[in-house]
Amino acid sequence: MTIVICLFPPTTPEVHNSKLFYAINGPPIPLPNFRYPVAMAFTTEQLASMLGAKLQGDGAHSIAGCAGLEEATAADISFLSNRKYASSLGTTQAGAVILSSIDAAQAPATLTVLIANDPYFAFRQAMVALHGFRKHPPAGISELAVVDPTAVLGEGCCVQPFAAIAAGAKIGARTVIYPHCYVGADAVIGEDCVLYPSVTVYDHCVLGQRVTLHAGCVIGQDGFGYATHKLEGEAPRHHKIPQIGNAVIEDDVEMGANCAIDRATLGSTRIGQGTKFSDLIAIGHGASLGKHNLMVAQVGIAGSTDTGDYVVMGGQAGVAGHLSIGTGAQLAAQSGVMTDVPAGEKYGGQPAMPLSQAKRTILALMRLPDLLKEIKDLENRIKELEK
Repeated sequence: MTIVICLFPPTTPEVHNSKLFYAINGPPIPLPNFRYPVAMAFTTEQLASMLGAKLQGDGAHSIAGCAGLEEATAADISFLSNRKYASSLGTTQAGAVILSSIDAAQAPATLTVLIANDPYFAFRQAMVALHGFRKHPPAGISELAVVDPTAVLGEGCCVQPFAAIAAGAKIGARTVIYPHCYVGADAVIGEDCVLYPSVTVYDHCVLGQRVTLHAGCVIGQDGFGYATHKLEGEAPRHHKIPQIGNAVIEDDVEMGANCAIDRATLGSTRIGQGTKFSDLIAIGHGASLGKHNLMVAQVGIAGSTDTGDYVVMGGQAGVAGHLSIGTGAQLAAQSGVMTDVPAGEKYGGQPAMPLSQAKRTILALMRLPDLLKEIKDLENRIKELEK
């Protein structure tokens, strides 16, 4: 008798759902629905008062959590800010929903509504009230952390196991440093910062107050600086340029996982106050970002480029070096920016151009196969006429 052992799981739904599959692998394990812990419950009347919203419906109903329209239960509050999901108002089981005045006028009469000018921000406020933010470990220096005797730590700091703080580093009060973080020599980290696991802050770099760096971020690694030169009798080589600047992260900046900020060759690479990054953002040496920029995942900005305040870049946007992106400018996802972008303008495409022009270009490109066919047909007709 031949026994066949399947080394790979079946890939088709028919096989995956078969009795044989479950007989071999066992029954599926049910995944629990995760609910974030509740800090405190409120009545809808209390929430309306806290949010500055107008109550429409039952003010005595108790709310103990936040959830999306489709997942919410009678104990949850939800919201609508995108008309795409308006149909869910008729089926949601939420105990209350935060709506604009326009959407509230169309909501079912049985639905308890909190009317707010900005439903998205009001829901954020409700989340803070009901759930709060992540609780960090208590203050204290782990015996498994390595802290140089010349480093200075402020009152109430938390340094977790296997973190390392080098000579001359200064850490502000109440800052939390998770396991496997490294703070380099003479680096300065402000008060109330959070460095999640495996964050690296290189020597002489500066973090302001209330900076949050998620897992894997690197601040102040060497910039991409090389001088390509051919020495006599040798093939051309890329000769490394010492990167003697630093990186400065201003107050209230938050970076998602695995962001990388080059240190400057000279001077500072600077990330402006209140700027927020998603994951996998790369900022080249000597770049300077203004205040309150928003960068979505996989944005890359080359060296010595400056941005104004409130600049927004969609995912995978790329900006060449030595450019200026004006205040309030917006770049669509996957924009390839090769020229300066004026303040307040919206750009998109590859290479990036004004967004309205980029849209027309994309539409024309989508028609290209049909246009080529039309041209071929016309060429054939001309040949026929010339016979």
